[in-house]
Amino acid sequence: MKSAVVVFPASNCDRDAAVAIEQTTGKKPAMVWHADTELPDVDFVVLPGGFAHGDYLRCGAMAAHSAIMRDIKAKAEKGLAVLGICNGFQVLTEAGMLPGALMRNAGLKFVCRAVGIEVQESQSVFSRKYENGQQISFPVANGIGNYFADEETLDRLEGEGRVVFRYAEGDNPNGSVRNIAGILNEKRNVLGLMPHPERVCDPLLGGTDGRILFESLFESLS
Repeated sequence: MKSAVVVFPASNCDRDAAVAIEQTTGKKPAMVWHADTELPDVDFVVLPGGFAHGDYLRCGAMAAHSAIMRDIKAKAEKGLAVLGICNGFQVLTEAGMLPGALMRNAGLKFVCRAVGIEVQESQSVFSRKYENGQQISFPVANGIGNYFADEETLDRLEGEGRVVFRYAEGDNPNGSVRNIAGILNEKRNVLGLMPHPERVCDPLLGGTDGRILFESLFESLS
């Protein structure tokens, strides 16, 4: 399986994502600069966490108009698997690849800690090795991670099984509506989530709950 990690100015989790992918697949991903116009031949791409372009304007707003995003968007329409983590989730919403928006945390503070997550949907290329209802833990690190969408959109996401991850009851770190932590697009090949699975792929770093996500991708796309 071939993969890529996009690097934006001020990305800070690109190397974490690359290490997680290599540990899972045995192959190093291509590191693609945001100004490149075309992805290499890959099976999936990661938009990593960080502060793309310093989070000026709105988080992800400038990155969403990067040259590489035009190719990613076009290839996602044809089925390319895309994973957006934290800032990458913000980029996906700004690019119109996922519905809704990320707003400032309800507590108006940056939150960096492990949170409880409940798996809501295991029927996707990103989550097939989890079980519905499984309790896992991913760390979060965001100040603008409060997911919001209108009621019609939220009902559609729920009804179509597109809410993949939800913060455990009582452990919502940012005020996201309906405790939503990660969602799919309509084609189910694009996932955006605020918690960081790439940071829990090695027992030496506190757990391996995130490795299962990358293993799911590996099995689905190999």
